[in-house]
Amino acid sequence: MTTYGTITTPPLSPLETTRRPWKLFFNFQSFNLPTNFNDAISRYKTNICFFEMNYTIILLIILFLSLLLHPTSLIVFLELMAAWLFLYFLRDEPFVVFGRLISDRVVVFPMLILTVVFILFTGTIFNIFVAVLMCVVIVLHAAFRNTNDYCIADLFIDEEDVISFSPPNVS
Repeated sequence: MTTYGTITTPPLSPLETTRRPWKLFFNFQSFNLPTNFNDAISRYKTNICFFEMNYTIILLIILFLSLLLHPTSLIVFLELMAAWLFLYFLRDEPFVVFGRLISDRVVVFPMLILTVVFILFTGTIFNIFVAVLMCVVIVLHAAFRNTNDYCIADLFIDEEDVISFSPPNVS
């Protein structure tokens, strides 16, 4: 059997930054109370890594909605959104600066800080405060989404199955 024209791609890492399906993000069967504080922290870390882009999209939408009545802030936000799209959301290739690979987290945190600082300079402190409070409540999702037992299949791709798959040999 020939493989002419076949493009091979490496399997995704289980925690590679990518937007996950919203159906998986809002799977209510996966929610329950953590047994202790360490369990909550563990869930938080796992879910934040796995749903990183989903959380970022939600945070930016909340920030956008909080600025609808402030045109100056909205213009600044739209300019920042263009930077977000260019630097984070619409990239197909890794971000490289001076020959060094820049991870997505190194892009996200400065962009979040710049977004909040520029919008604070436009005089919408109360709106930003309310938006941040709403974001904190939403990010608590990460501590309550179960990552153990029956839900582990939702969160991680079984790389061995992907790697071990091969087409049948034709003699």
